[in-house]
Formats: sequence, structure tokens, C-alpha cells
Amino acid sequence: MDPRFRSRFCILFLLSCSLICGFTFVGAQNQRPKNVQVAIRAKWSGTPLLLEAGELLSKESKNLFWEFIDGWLHVAKTEGDSHSAKDCLVKILKHGSSLLSESLASLFEFSLTLRSASPRLVLYRQLAEESLSSFPLSDDSYSHNVSEGDASEAVGTKKLDPLLVGLNPRSPHGKCCWVDVGEELFFDVAELQSWLQRHTEIGDSFQQPELYEFDHVHFDSNIMSPVAILYGALGTECFREFHLTLVQAAKEGKVKYVVRPVLPSGCEGEVGPCGAVGAMDSLNLGGYGVELALKNMEYKAMDDSTVKKGVTLEDPHTEDLSQEVRGFIFSKILERKPDFSSEIMAFRDYLLSSTISDTLDVWELKDLGHQTAQRIVQASDPLQSMQEINQNFPSVVSSLSRTKLNDSVKDEIIANQRMIPPGKSLMALNGALINIEDLDLYLLIDLVHQELSLADQFSKLKLPGVSVRKLLSTVTPPESDTFRVDFRSSHVHFLNNLEEDAMYRRWRSNINDILMPVFPGQLRYIRKNLFQAVYVLDPATVSGLQSIDMITSFYENSFPMRFGVLLYSTEFIKKIERSGGDLHSSDFEHDSEIEDDKSSLIIQLFIYIKENHGIQTAFRFLSNINQLRTESADSTDEALEMHHIEGAFVETLLPKVKSPPQEILLKLEKEQTYKELSQESSLFVFKLGVSKLQSCLLMNGLVFDSNEEALINAMNDELPRIQEQVYYGQINSHTDVLDKFLSENGVSRYNPQIIVGGKVKPRFVSLASSILGGDSVLNEINYLHSPETVDNVKPVTHLLAVEVTSRKGIKLLHEGIRYLIRGSKNARVGVLFTASQDTDLSSILLVKTFEITTASYSHKKKVLEFLDQVCSFYEHNYILRSPAAAESTQAFITKIYELAEENQLPSKAYKSSLSEASNLKLREHLNKVAQFLYQQFGIASGVNAVITNGRVTSLDTGVFLGDDLHLLESVEFKHRIKHIAEIVEEVNWQGIDPDMLTSKYVSDIIMLVTSSMATRERSTESVRFEILNAQYSAVVLNNENSSIHIDAVVDPLSPSGQKLSSILRVLAKYVHPSMRIVLNPMSSLVDLPLKNYYRYVIPAMEDFSSTDYTVNGPKAFFANMPLSKTLTMNLDVPEPWLVEPVIAVHDLDNILLENLGDTRTLQAVFELEALVLTGHCAEKDRDPPRGLQLILGTKNTPHLVDTIVMANLGYWQMKVSPGVWYLQLAPGRSSELYIFSDDGDNGNREKSLSKRITINDLRGKVVHLEVVKKKGKEQEKLLISSDDDNRSKEKRHNGWNSNILKWASGFIGGSDKSKKSSDSLADHGKGGRRGKTINIFSIASGHLYERFLKIMILSVLKNTNRPVKFWFIKNYLSPQFKDVIPHMAQEYGFGYELITYKWPTWLHKQTEKQRIIWAYKILFLDVIFPISLEKVIFVDADQVVRADIGELYDMDIKGRPLAYTPFCDNNKDMDGYRFWRQGFWREHLRGRPYHISALYVVDLVKFRETAAGDNLRVFYESLSKDPNSLANLDQDLPNYAQHTVPIFSLPQEWLWCESWCGNATKSKAKTIDLCNNPMTKEPKLQGARRIVSEWTNLDFEARKFTAKILGDEMDNPDPATSLPPPPSSSEPSSINQSSDDSESKAEL
Repeated sequence: MDPRFRSRFCILFLLSCSLICGFTFVGAQNQRPKNVQVAIRAKWSGTPLLLEAGELLSKESKNLFWEFIDGWLHVAKTEGDSHSAKDCLVKILKHGSSLLSESLASLFEFSLTLRSASPRLVLYRQLAEESLSSFPLSDDSYSHNVSEGDASEAVGTKKLDPLLVGLNPRSPHGKCCWVDVGEELFFDVAELQSWLQRHTEIGDSFQQPELYEFDHVHFDSNIMSPVAILYGALGTECFREFHLTLVQAAKEGKVKYVVRPVLPSGCEGEVGPCGAVGAMDSLNLGGYGVELALKNMEYKAMDDSTVKKGVTLEDPHTEDLSQEVRGFIFSKILERKPDFSSEIMAFRDYLLSSTISDTLDVWELKDLGHQTAQRIVQASDPLQSMQEINQNFPSVVSSLSRTKLNDSVKDEIIANQRMIPPGKSLMALNGALINIEDLDLYLLIDLVHQELSLADQFSKLKLPGVSVRKLLSTVTPPESDTFRVDFRSSHVHFLNNLEEDAMYRRWRSNINDILMPVFPGQLRYIRKNLFQAVYVLDPATVSGLQSIDMITSFYENSFPMRFGVLLYSTEFIKKIERSGGDLHSSDFEHDSEIEDDKSSLIIQLFIYIKENHGIQTAFRFLSNINQLRTESADSTDEALEMHHIEGAFVETLLPKVKSPPQEILLKLEKEQTYKELSQESSLFVFKLGVSKLQSCLLMNGLVFDSNEEALINAMNDELPRIQEQVYYGQINSHTDVLDKFLSENGVSRYNPQIIVGGKVKPRFVSLASSILGGDSVLNEINYLHSPETVDNVKPVTHLLAVEVTSRKGIKLLHEGIRYLIRGSKNARVGVLFTASQDTDLSSILLVKTFEITTASYSHKKKVLEFLDQVCSFYEHNYILRSPAAAESTQAFITKIYELAEENQLPSKAYKSSLSEASNLKLREHLNKVAQFLYQQFGIASGVNAVITNGRVTSLDTGVFLGDDLHLLESVEFKHRIKHIAEIVEEVNWQGIDPDMLTSKYVSDIIMLVTSSMATRERSTESVRFEILNAQYSAVVLNNENSSIHIDAVVDPLSPSGQKLSSILRVLAKYVHPSMRIVLNPMSSLVDLPLKNYYRYVIPAMEDFSSTDYTVNGPKAFFANMPLSKTLTMNLDVPEPWLVEPVIAVHDLDNILLENLGDTRTLQAVFELEALVLTGHCAEKDRDPPRGLQLILGTKNTPHLVDTIVMANLGYWQMKVSPGVWYLQLAPGRSSELYIFSDDGDNGNREKSLSKRITINDLRGKVVHLEVVKKKGKEQEKLLISSDDDNRSKEKRHNGWNSNILKWASGFIGGSDKSKKSSDSLADHGKGGRRGKTINIFSIASGHLYERFLKIMILSVLKNTNRPVKFWFIKNYLSPQFKDVIPHMAQEYGFGYELITYKWPTWLHKQTEKQRIIWAYKILFLDVIFPISLEKVIFVDADQVVRADIGELYDMDIKGRPLAYTPFCDNNKDMDGYRFWRQGFWREHLRGRPYHISALYVVDLVKFRETAAGDNLRVFYESLSKDPNSLANLDQDLPNYAQHTVPIFSLPQEWLWCESWCGNATKSKAKTIDLCNNPMTKEPKLQGARRIVSEWTNLDFEARKFTAKILGDEMDNPDPATSLPPPPSSSEPSSINQSSDDSESKAEL
């Protein structure tokens, strides 16, 4: 048959089919397919797109921000107006992209449409508001403006949210810009100009405005000048005038000019059409997923209220007809047969509404994963195909299951699955793994941007593309913390030797015993020195002596460890430091300070006793000192006295010697030998660098704290390393473990600033950006090298920032030169001199000498000796002497000539240059260097620092030696530089003059590349993707020119596959990477892998109107959803987002689209309520400080939110919005006991009391805190158990728990209005409620359960006269409920608060909404409520209370944290369903009852004291990973854990439910719960009306009230379901029976 004829025949056949079908469905309007549309908007008002573009460019480079401003000021004049939002977007993009390379421009476009810079502008609004409010001059008019702003603001509620600190300020006095200089604000350019003429220096009379790391400081600004901050928006005339004035002033050195972009409300008309685009509309966000899941309706829990017939906006989306529907592509059919368009569309609608599959036969499922992979790989656009399949899976599954499978696809997938588990998804960007669980669009864009920026920098450095790709895909070796301090020397005194001492003779010597399994906590007794614990301590300190006692105790108890001590004198080391670390000085001999140095004396005596009487006696001497100290009556402050030392010496030696010990003591005090040994010991500790830690433990060279807990932790840390090496045969019975470890990883010096722990990251700054920026100080540096290595490539570059007039600066310079003299093959040293303004001539001469020498003679043999001598001369004659006594400058010049001649350097060059008076030029240069150091590295003037390939080490404290430079070199070379240097040295340079390719050029490139790569944040984990086959079952997209390569393994039919398919498409579109995506579906399925529809929301140009200036923002759009299936909506948002629905007419938990009537599209709008700030709090070498209270706020309001620290990982979280926040320890016990540890900030007092946290993006923040106990409080406990405290009652009311009432009321969640309603309860509560407030907690999701919840509230209130406060988890409440509840609280006189808690990332996640809700009932009870709350009762939403719940609230639950009612067992019909009476549960409970979770009491004080929440989370984490455990999560978990978290069993009458209890006990029931009945599966509403007599009345009352509040009329009620029964004598009813029955607007 002719193919054309065949196709026509097919179409005619189809059309006839559609016409035949037409009668059945075309007429039925509500059978037309329906759509669902979802959006998330930000809580803050919109921000101008133009200002966002500036912020995005400043992330690229600080200078681009200023170039953008200058360019726009020019463009705005010359170009014609744009007539729509889209025109403006294109104009802004064109202007911004012109400053960027092509790949970055494409990403800039996407980031701008994503609106990812909006939070930064919100932050500037907060600072603008603070600036305005800090000046009382304009206060009256300003506050008046604010109140006007309130009235006119579109979203009135926004002002009420105290967390939204970045509200847009109203324009002050109608002005749109102002300049803040600290002492006053200028709204007028003329005023500013007159101020500029008056002030040229920073005066002490006023406070400078505070600057932040994100501020835009103009590049011409002088760091010493006064600060002037311009608040205003690009595009306004006032901004242009102020900007030009301030730029000019900055160039003249008058001001340090800063811009904070803000468009105050009321100024939108002043910025021209494009300046306000984005500011007038609410901000719709992208970068999240929405799922519509097919819902299990086993118990038919749906509300039967009629759906509100409201007007919903039809969506402008048109349906994509190019998508295949049951094998037809309708766009092509319509092209061919346009006349039949309505019939063709009707046929398509019919096909769509009948294609939903939520079940398949087992044989159809078997190869579904392989069939999907084949369909994707063979598609013309595989990524689009993957997205269409997994996002519309229920609609395409039946067609997928009919695909004929190609065996080669199946075989390859099965072969790959021998190397990777089926269904596992992984993704790597340029070789570094990305955690798919945490992946979101904002994170990915940041990671890609980081890579593209680096590629851009490298290509500007003339590196060829191949090398750039190689560099970007190198994975940094994991940061090893195994730097060991090589302490091997005669100064270490070992107490024991496991291999030789007689006391260990009976132990086994087989090293393989270390691999034998043992019980937790059990030790392995092996006769080998595997663990060598050397304590470095000062024996005259309390901590040092306590360590001695601990060692002795361990030793006496045969602990399997070798102990040693390394003793030093703090006094002696201070003396060395005062001499600038000069170890050559011999003036220690006869020093009065050293004479009465107790530490040195103890060391001398210790060495004498050890030499003459053995090490045991020597240790006994140290123990005796401590014993005498503690027993001494007169030493209240525990300080060590001289007579303690002498007494201990006499006591120790008395039994051992013949002559009196006093005589020996007198002799020894004069003996020089032991004094020298003692000084050498201290000197050795000083050289090692460990004296900085006071006292510490070296476990096989690894540095730990010196307490007992740290010793055990150190042993446990070291054990697996030794086991691994024993297993692989690298350690055997003859190996000296210590020698082996120290030879491999030993360093001769330890410096905590250089070898940092895991929490404090070193600071890295990219040097490439400053070199590429043009005229850079770095280009002018001449380097010094070790002798005879001038022509070698030097991968390590130390730049010394030296303040030439300070002793420390010259000391650093000296050490740098000596470090080179000692020899370094891999490093070179450059010097950046700075000097204060009034530097004298001698300093200038020194700088000049250095410049001449490095420029002309750095290759000479004796150049380093010359510079060393010059430094020494300068130091002795100019730094150490007073200016009056200093030598004349001429003497200095003469000395330089002399030294030059001595070292064979021609003095001619010095003579010609030094005599010239070119001071001014040099001073300018010194000033330029200071500016550079401050702008580039944040090094303030006067601070000395070392910059090693971009790593900045500031030297404020202590002594920095040449050994430290050597340590820096080895640390950095090993971890960051070596692998990069190898690639750079192998580069095949193109287009570069061969004469330029010197060793200096290559060394410079290595320095620049390594510094740039150190600044990138990425995982150090990598996976070898190349071992997986990718011929038949992978999507491979090659792009040779791209610097981004993505490797992924994806299960296309998994939730992560749904998200990844969209994200990969975005990357393919905007970044054009090369990709290799191996498909890894589950091999043999037994159930459908996906039972949902999914959309990932990604912005596009279409979101910007092409007709006017509105920005619509991105939305999720589901076209043609199934009509008869019940769907439930879930959002898949980035981890830090807290969202809540604000517009939703329909029940989003139970979406049944056939009930939509004429409306085609169901709409829902959510709001980003807050971002979550999370963190982990640690206490050094101890468990996390469980129960520590933290508060967070702004400068003006320090306490807006609070929380407590969990024991689990020290985790805490709080809600924030974009802004500058301050985190503090809460007043009370937390701040009495603790301060923040200062992370090497030299004990900066302010930093130890509060931490500044900047929130300026949508990615939230994870903050790592470390706290330490205050001095003298080390032994105190944070949580005092009320049982231990005999004043427990008094404590509860007067102690810290209730003191917190003053500050904890503003806890997570809750709105102002709710607080007002609860505060006014006692006075204004309806019905004169009196007594102690009852706190009730409940959770509901979906309109039906919200309807039940209102009934529960009424039933509680009608049965008690006490004040009641309800706590609702707001995550799942509908907008209608949140609208009604304030009015209900007012009407019925109760308090309420909405609370929330974001699921922690480390806790195993539930995916099903119902199980998440169950988890919220039990997992976060200790942290979700304010700390001031002492007790709460959970009442299920579908419960009706019949008694005074105050009785339950006051019940004594015998000190247990929880109280539940046991399941009753008098309904014998249900015996077969009582699972707790058999099998596992029967064994586990061991006679304890199994309780029901519909009602329970929580004593929160006891719950927190006993760490019940932490224990429940631990049980949950271990059980929840098994899909078959915790079937009823909220009930099984507390019952399973009751051996650890005890439960008090409540009397049976407190909970009756028909399913489990017989009718005989119903009359006594105090609450009735509508439990699901597993036997009858009766729908909830039907059961409620049948079981609870008063339910219908309560329901009617609640519905009537809801209708009144929402302004609806009730329909005529159905008497069978809604009419109340006649009022009973016991409970007179005041309900008007003729009222209408419509929940319409309330329950939608």
C-alpha cells in the first residue's frame, strides 16, 4: 500500500473514531481535561531586575559592578526606551553580558531570570532601614512615612512578620537617595560637597559606619579615608549625581566610597521604565519541584463539603501538542487536517483522560526499567524524553511496557549493575561528586559558575583548553588531618615500655590480635608500643599536674599504652618570645626571672631523679608535688608554691638516699648542667610549636587536648589506621610504629594557625583576578630564591606582607631570609613592604635597598647573606633603639655600601639610587601596596602576614619562625599545589613568545592557578565513572570546547531521576557541557516505581511580559491531569526553604479534578515563609552541649528566634530571612556557663559573645559553632535534673527554665496576632476562663481533618473553664484554616500559635506525606516548642473530648516524660488485628502495654532533661531505614522505645475508640477517637456521625462560624448528614436549625 495513502487512511480512521466517540464526551463539559498550576512567591516584595544584575556581576568580580554602573549611566542616556519587561530584560542582559565571556554571559542570563540575587537586595533594604532609623533628625517625618507606607503596602501582613527584617524603606522626605557618613545623612549633593571640603581625615568624633564583606567598595577608594555609603538605585537622577561626586572624591582620596543598592518604595517612578522592572510585582521563585501523587483512598478520608465556586484565573499556558499521546503526535495531525481541529482535540482529550495506569500486571512490570532506558537512549532528544517519561509516568507507563526490548540494552545495564547497585543515582561535576539528596538548582548554578569563572581566568592566562579541562577535573587529595608532630628526642621521658617492661610479660605479642573483634569499649592487650601518648606540659601548672596524676592512674591500671612526658617552662618560653624567638641569644644564663622559675626547677629536679633513681621515682616526685598542693591548707587558689616542690623532693628521695635531700636540693639549684637540660627541653617544645596549646597530648604525634576523654578518643581514632596497615602487612611484629608514622607524616614544627582542625578553614584568596585586573602590585615583585635554585620552577610562593617599622615585621623578614638560606627547593619568597604614613627615612632606605637587590642581584651567590646582615643592622640600630639614639641615615647608607662590597655585590647601583631623594614616589608605592593588601586580602595596615599561593596567614600573635614557613610550604605543596604544578609544567604553550617562558613565568602561573583553585568549594570525593559501559544504555553528549563535564548515573524511574532530568536539561541549554549519563534502572520491578506526576519549575524568558512591564515569574503547570483519580500535592523544595500555601481554594491533600466544574485550571500559590539557618554546635573534646539555648536577632532586636541544641550531632535550626543576623547564647544558664570559642580570633571579646551571620542568597546556611565553658565553670552541668535538685518546685518557677519565659515566647513560628490572642486570654477570655493554661498540640492536613480539628477545639472548650492554648503545626494547614483560626480564637476565647520545624538533613527522610505528619507528632517535641513551655497534651484532630481536659493536664505522671493510654482489649471481634500480642512485639514488650498515639501527655521539662527526644531520634534512625518497620510510625516508635523513654499508662477512660473498645465502656469515655477500622474500612465522616452523638451539632456550629467569617452563605443542608438532632436536656443547643449548610469557602 502507498505510504501516503496509508497515512491518510489512518487519519480518516481516527477522525471517524473521534466522531463516534464524540457523542459520549464532547458534550460533557466537565469531562474536558483539567490542569493544575502551582507557584511559590517570596515573602518579600519584588526587587528591581537592574539592581539584581549588578549584584550578579559583582559576584564575578568587584570591578564589574562599577563598570556596569558607569556603562548603564552612559547607556541610559543614549538608547531609546524599552516598552516591556522583556525588552528591559534583553537590554539589561545585553549590557551586562558585554562585560563577560560567552559562557559566563549565558549563565548570567539564566541567573537573572532565576532572580537568585534578589535576597542580596533585601539585605541592603535592612541596612538602609537601619541607616535611616539611626538618625533622630529625620525621625518624625520618617516614622510618619513608614506608617503611610503600611497603609498603602499591597500585602499588609508582611509588616507584621518580625522575621522579615528586609522590609523596603519608604522614601525619606520623598528623596530616593542618601549618603550615610556615620555622623549624619545627606539627602542633597550640595550638603555632601560642603562636608567633603570640611572632612578629609577620619575624625575620632564620630562612629564610622560598619562595612561588611559583601559591600561594594569603589576601587579608587583610599582605605584610610572616612567611609561614605550611598543608598540609592541605579537609574535615578539623584543616584547619578551622588555617584559622580563620590567617585571624584574617592579618586582624590577624600572618602572610602561604598554603594548599597536600594530602591525605596515610592521611588519606582523615578528610575525610568527599566529601573523598576521586577520591583512592582511579587517575586515568583523557581528551582523547586511539585508532585501530584496518586493517593491511596482505602479509608475514603475526604471532605464531603461542596467546592467553592469561585473565579479562578485561567492560565495563559497553551498545551504542548508536540508531546506524544498514545502513539499520536497531534501537532502533526492538526497541520495536515486543520479543518477537523475541534474533533481532533476532543479525541486527544478522550485519550488523555483514559490513559492513567496506577497498576500493571507483574509480567508487564518485569522489564519496565530496561524498556524506559531504551526509549530514552533512542529518542532524538534523550534528556527531553527522560523528562517527559518520568514526569508523566502514570500516563505513559502502559505504552512503555509495550516497547520491544533490545537485548544489548538489557545486557549492558545488567553488566554495569555488577559494579553499581541497581537504582543508585550519582552525579559529578568535573570529577567531584555532588550529593544528589541535597542538590538544588541554586547550588548547582553556583558550582557551575565557579567552574566557568576558573576556566575563564585560566584561558586569560593563556593556558590551552586541554590543560584547563585537565586542571578543572583534578580532584584535590582529601584534606588529611594526619600531620604528626615529630617529637622524637632525648627530651621525652617515657614512663613505661610495653615491649620491655616486666609487668607486661604475660601479654600476647602477636600483632594480628589487633584485628580480632572485641566488645565495644573492650581493650586489646598486646605487648607492642602501638599507641605512644606523650603529654606536653608545664609541671608547675594545675592542668599539667592533673595530667601527671591521670597518666600515673592509667599506668597503674595496666592500660595498654606507652606514656611519656615532654616538660617545658611557660616562663622560659615567654622569655624566648619576648626576645623575638631569637634562639641564638645567650642572655638567659643569669636572669633573675629564670632564677625563681618554678617550672624550670621542677624539670631540673625531675631529670636529676630520673638519672639517679629511675623514671618511676621521677614520676612519683611529680605526683607528690600535686598531692602536697591539693592538701595544702593555705593555698585556696590552688596555686603551686615553692615549698610544695621542695617538700615533694625531700619526701621522694628520703627513703632512697643516705645524705639529707635538702643538701642535694641546694647543690642542684646551683648546678648548671641540669639547668641547661631544663632550658633545652623548653627550647625543644618552643621549636615544636606545641607550647601554644598550654598542655596537649601527642598520640603517635597527632595533637589532641590533654583530658581523659581526649585520650580515649585519640586511641579510638588511631586504632583503625593501625588496623588497616596491619591488615595490608605494612605493619608487622618488627615495625617500630612510631618511627614509621613520624617518618611518613612527621613535621618538625606544629602551628595551629597552619595545621587547622576540621572546623576552621584556612582563608584563601584568588590572586589571578588581581593580575588579570591589569595594573597589579603582584606584577612588580622580584623574588628571592635559595642559593643556586634561581632558574628552577618554584611551585610554592610565599609573599611576606611586612610592616617595615615594626619589630615583628622585621623579624618576619629576617626569618624569611634565613628560611631561604637554609635551603628550599620548591619555594621562593617575595616581599610586600608597607609603612605607616610618618615613616622615617631609614625605613625608606631599607625598602629601597631591598628593591635594588631583588631587581638586580637576586641571582648572586651571597645576596641572602647581604640582606640578612642589612636586616640585622637595621633592627639593632633603628628598631630596637629609641628614635633619639638611632644612627643617622648617612651611617645606614655607608653601612649598606660596606656590606655590599663584603658580599661581592657592586655598590655602584646602591650609590646612585640611595642618594637620590625619590622618597615621595616610594612612599606612594608603599601606600599602593597597603591599599592592595587591604582590598585583595583584607589585611589591615600595620598587620604582618604571609600569603602562600593565595592562603592568607595573619601574624598577630606569637612568634613566626622560618620553620613555620617550611611547614606552610610542605602542607600546601602536599595538599594543593603538587598535582596542579605537575599539570602546568607539562603544558604545551601556544601563542606565547618562547623568551617569555621563563621559570618565573611558569612559577607565576602555578601561583595564580593554585590560588584560584583553592577558593572553589567542592567535594573531595570522586568516583571512577569510566568503568561503566556506555554504548547502549547511556546518553552521551560531547562538547570538546566546554570546560564543564558532567558524569551521572541515573535511575530514570526514581524521585531523584525526576529532578535530575530537568536540571540536566537546564545545564544542556545554558552551559552546553559534555555529558555522559549512564542509565541505571531497577532490574526487576514488582510494583510501579513512580505513582506521581512531577514538574520542576525553571524560569524562562516567557515569564517576562512582552506587552507591559509585569514579571509573571515561573510556575509549575500540569496539563491534562486524570479526572477521576484522587491526587495529593507535595512540594520538593530546596533544603533551606520553609513554604506554606497562601492561596488554595481546593483541598490540596485530596484533589479530585472532576469536581472542578467549569474551571479548567486548579491554582495554588505557596509562599516562601522563611529560610532555615541550621548548624552544629560542638564543645571541644566533649559531647555536644545538649540543651544549650541560642537566640538570634538583629542589631536593634537581638532576640527574634530561639532554639536549643540537640545531642544528635549538636544540631540546631532557626528561621531567618535575608539580612544580617547576630547569634548569641541565651541569657540564663547558657551564657553563664559558656562562651563561643574564638577560632583563633585572639580572644576577641565581641566575637566570643555573638556571631554575625549574613543571609544573602536562597541557599540558607550551615553554621559550625564551637563553645567552651568559662573559666571556673568547667565542672558544672548545663541541665540540672529536677530530681537531683531538692528545690525542684522552686526551680521550675524561679530557676532558669522559667526565667526563659521572659525571652522564649517568640520561638520558631507563631505570629504576632496569635501571641496577642494568647496574652489577652486571662483578662478577656470568653466565659471568664480562669486558672493555669492548658496547652494542646495537634496536627491536620487536608480540609476534612481541618474540619475535624475545629470540632475537637469546640469539644475541648465546652468542657473546661480554664484558659486553653492550641499549638498547630503550620506546615500542612490550608490558607482558609489560617484565615479562620484568629477569628475563632477571638470568638471562643482561646490562644493559639502556629509552629514549624524543618526536617533535619541528617535524619532519615520519609517520602509519603502521611508518614511525615506522623513523624512530626513525636520526633521533634523537645525543639518545636518554646523552651518556656513545660507541658503539652497531644490530641488527634479527629477526636471529640467529653471531659475537662484540665484533669489530664494536672495528672501526676510519676516523673515519666510521656503518658499514653494503652489499647483497650474488650472488643473481641478485633482480636485477630491485635498484632502486639504475637511475634516480635510480644517478645519486645515483655509484658508492657502497647499504647495508642491519638492522645498523650508530654512533660517537656522531663522530656528535655532525660534527652528523650535525642533517644527517640536515635531509635527512629536505626529502625526507619527498614521499609517494613514502623508501619504506624507515631505509635510504634514510642512503644518500641519505652524501655529507654518510659511511658506512664493513663487510665483507660481517657481514650475510647469503637474499633478496639466494646460499647460497654463508651459511657465512661472522656475522649472518643475516630480510629480507622481495619475490618470495615468505614469512611471517617460516616463513622463520626454514627458513633459520636454530639458530633453533628459541633460540626454544624463550626461550619456555620466558618461560613460567617468567610462571608459565604450556607446551602440548604441535607437533613440526613448535617441537621443537628433536637437539643438534649443535658446540652441545650443554640444553633439556628434553618441556617444554611455550606462549608464552601471555608473547606475549599
